[in-house]
Amino acid sequence: MAEPNDERLEDSPEKVRQGWVNRRREKIAAEIARNRRGDYKVPTWVLATILLAIIAAWALLVILS
Repeated sequence: MAEPNDERLEDSPEKVRQGWVNRRREKIAAEIARNRRGDYKVPTWVLATILLAIIAAWALLVILS
């Protein structure tokens, strides 16, 4: 008797990769849809500011050391 999980083990590498690609594409599409609705948790400008602060701190560390 074959179990449903046994079918996954018998899939070819192409089918496994295609399944992974499809799942990844669906996750990305869902994230984009959430962001367009405004369901993101941290505004983009906050993330950009944090990134700039980290880069500036690293640059100061390199220049002043």
